[in-house]
Amino acid sequence: MESILALSVSQNASDVHLSSGEKVLIRQNGQLIRLESNILSSHELHTKLYGLLSKSQQMKMAQDKQLDFAYHHAVYGRFRVNVFYQQHGIAACLRLINQQPLTLDQICAPKILHTLAQKQQGLILITGATGSGKSTTLSAMINDINQHAAKHIITLEDPIELIYRNQQSLIQQREIGVHCTDYLAGLTAALRQDPDVIVIGELRDQATMSTALHAAQTGHLILATLHSHSAVATISRIIDAFPEQSRHFVRTQLAASLQGIVCQRLYHHTPSVRKANFEILINTPSVSHLIQEGKIKQLVSAIQTGGQYGMQLFEIEFGQ
Repeated sequence: MESILALSVSQNASDVHLSSGEKVLIRQNGQLIRLESNILSSHELHTKLYGLLSKSQQMKMAQDKQLDFAYHHAVYGRFRVNVFYQQHGIAACLRLINQQPLTLDQICAPKILHTLAQKQQGLILITGATGSGKSTTLSAMINDINQHAAKHIITLEDPIELIYRNQQSLIQQREIGVHCTDYLAGLTAALRQDPDVIVIGELRDQATMSTALHAAQTGHLILATLHSHSAVATISRIIDAFPEQSRHFVRTQLAASLQGIVCQRLYHHTPSVRKANFEILINTPSVSHLIQEGKIKQLVSAIQTGGQYGMQLFEIEFGQ
């Protein structure tokens, strides 16, 4: 297993795919590449992967047939790992995690993200497709707060990825399934733990969304990620997660609590370098009114004309 981890680091791979009956595959600059390696037998791969698991994790894997966890190697760093069974046997995807959080400047984030990180309360959403760099941007915002403000930050993660070191802030990281049963339970408990900032690894269900909206209206800054292809689609996805009779109230909550949405995609800056392309919606009074009234499609025009507030569409940002 060590040679596989070493290979992922040396090849600058974002992900490593291990599958029974297959050669090792890596994702490099967004492209999936099959390496010239030995074919992994189901028994061999099972032994390698179970060697990474604790006894409790092995029991959970046997029960659920899939498992998310973080693995730390003294030499090669920290990896986010998903192990699962498929038709040919066991398989896994490993993603290398940055050892240190990047700064907003290092990821070339628009300046408005610095402003968002300074907010005292409300909801900030980091959205995009899988593999678009949401976790990197989220960690950069947490890092920005940690460097510049004395805040109590509670993170809810599945699993814990990057390990933060307290600077100006106190950061307490909780892992779903280890330190709390699920996102909703962790979020509900966090509200009783005197937080200034609550970070939610992913808004997965209606109950968590509802509690996050409530928390954002009661004096807390909530940072969360969500899978969505645009800032406007993010608004629709949250509203549509609720039954019809609740949507007016949800629009009211969003209109009152939302600070901004940062949606992102990765593009090839050069053949070997990918950078993030950002779309940003800021909750100005006019945006708040459109959300309240359910005029979601008109938000695109609001973004187009909201450059002075830090708003931008993908196409505009990409062309600059």
